[in-house]
Amino acid sequence: MSFLNKVRKNLPHIKHNTQLLFNNTGLCIKIISCTLSVCYFFSFWSKSSTVFGVTPGYLFPPSFWLWTPFTFCFFESHLWQVLLDIAVVAVCGKLIEPLWGELQVLVFFAIVNIGVALACALFYYTLYMFTWDPELLFSVHIRGLAGYLAGVTVAVKQIMPDSPVFDTPAGRINNRNVPLFTIFVSLILWLVGFVDGTKPTMVISGVLSSWVYLRFYQRHTNGTRGDMADNFTFASFFPVIVQPPISVLSNSVYSIFVKAGICRKTVRRVDIGSTPTGITVSLPGIRSQDMDRRKLLALKALNSRLIDSGNEAPRVPSSLDSERRDSVIISMGDSEQSAQVLSNDAAISSKTT
Repeated sequence: MSFLNKVRKNLPHIKHNTQLLFNNTGLCIKIISCTLSVCYFFSFWSKSSTVFGVTPGYLFPPSFWLWTPFTFCFFESHLWQVLLDIAVVAVCGKLIEPLWGELQVLVFFAIVNIGVALACALFYYTLYMFTWDPELLFSVHIRGLAGYLAGVTVAVKQIMPDSPVFDTPAGRINNRNVPLFTIFVSLILWLVGFVDGTKPTMVISGVLSSWVYLRFYQRHTNGTRGDMADNFTFASFFPVIVQPPISVLSNSVYSIFVKAGICRKTVRRVDIGSTPTGITVSLPGIRSQDMDRRKLLALKALNSRLIDSGNEAPRVPSSLDSERRDSVIISMGDSEQSAQVLSNDAAISSKTT
């Protein structure tokens, strides 16, 4: 009874925070969250894991339970997993949906989850071929959004790679480190028995499925596909010290996939504009909205540093006011952002010399 009383007292606070979390989110995010909540009650049915979850032995021939890759992601076995799923889906709506649009978020959700289902099933089929243990095919039930949650970390790494998350004794964790950190945490939780063996498999499959889709296949509004940025390579997920050998291995695999026709060869082109305004470098796969977000963050950081340096600089004569009002045009990619920059140091050095 004491627990119920605490819940009743905190119910208005919980309701208020939930409304704040889902404010300005699209219909897709709300439908996914509601479906997760409703399907949790169906998970108490003893056969729900078999009927709605991905069972490797039933997904492929001769059974062909082809609906399970579309339903497994909505069924969780614990309430805390449902709450975590809903929270991450809502955060995804806050961070990613304004940049991608509601349709792209839905496509990302579907592709990552289907990729997780197929990758996990193939993994357990491979284990079965080495062990001949039928329990790997018929006793393993894959369900939940663990793979999609790991895929979201890859999308956040793509959009805001250098944003800090939290500090640890070993150093600061940025968004670029979160996917590998998520894999590491899932393995630790599996080793201590907190989660079953399907969760690390789903997390690894989610990271790989998300990266492959965002790297090579995501369609952008400017007609390009993927994101071939240097800070979004497969080796960038790992610490700097091990990136060179991983780059060699990943590039070799990529070359094999290109020859097999699975991936397209990366083509980088440079277009020199006919007007004398400058040079436009066009890199296919980098979406303008995502790049604009990075540009605005960089310009904001630059302006704040210049303002700080201007406050610390000594007072200059009034005759230099006109020179201080000079502006610098910062051109990044296909769009230009102009920032009014106070050139204190340059003006002082030119006068003093």
